[in-house]
Amino acid sequence: MPTALVFGGSGQIGEPLLRRLRATQWDVVAVSRSPRPDVDGLRWLRGDCDRVDGLPAAADAILSCGPLDHFARWHAQARVASPRVVAFGSTSLAVKHDSIDARERDLAARLQAAETALFADAGARGASATVLRPTLVYGSGRDRTLSRIAAIARRAGLFALPRGATGLRQPVHVDDLADAAFAALDADAAHGRAYELPGGETLPYRGMVARVLASLSPPARLVEVPAPLLATLLAAARATGRLRGFGDAALARMREDLVFDAAPARHDLGYAPRAFQPTAAMFGRPPGSHAQ
Repeated sequence: MPTALVFGGSGQIGEPLLRRLRATQWDVVAVSRSPRPDVDGLRWLRGDCDRVDGLPAAADAILSCGPLDHFARWHAQARVASPRVVAFGSTSLAVKHDSIDARERDLAARLQAAETALFADAGARGASATVLRPTLVYGSGRDRTLSRIAAIARRAGLFALPRGATGLRQPVHVDDLADAAFAALDADAAHGRAYELPGGETLPYRGMVARVLASLSPPARLVEVPAPLLATLLAAARATGRLRGFGDAALARMREDLVFDAAPARHDLGYAPRAFQPTAAMFGRPPGSHAQ
């Protein structure tokens, strides 16, 4: 029975990936910051890439579904022997490289440095590494973009966009990302490579948001306002502690096409992401609801 060590196993991509590993008889050791009960074929360790005790001496594969820079730093010092490493990065490496926001430029630089270090460290150990770069993740209600939009719309009954928010997007479901990571484990062509992982449909930002709002119960209304007015409203919201992380750079990108080529992943990983057909459950439970 093959063994896998998974960082970020309780995260939005990690959970569906663990299901795939266990369903195919992998013996899994997963790392989470919060305590979780062990089950058949799955042992949990409490910790993160900065500190975790009880790691195995070796594994057939190491997978990371968390921040790439943290994982690359751990891998550089790790004593866990493994011939195969699959880690998630982000298309932010390219998107935010020339951002007007210094924090976004720093993120892109950290992602690039992490990829370079991971490939170098794996090669020095005789291991094969693959990096997967998703864009606009959704599906578990834990993403910071579409689920955030849905949460605002649920509270207000509407969501405002600047006029001209027609930049193209390719939202990708967490299950499709888990499929790609699982496929990469046995894909020899993926050794030493990075892949963009967009969703299966390309649509304007406005259209993407409209589908999110229409999926809610009750549906929320999309309101388009002049860009300068929306920028002023967002600045006021940030000043009161709301909408942190949503700055002028993000607003400007709504007019930009952020489109990535899935052909290499299709060829090497059999990647076949779904079209964007959201349901309310993909963006978390509404306020006041309870799990059944």
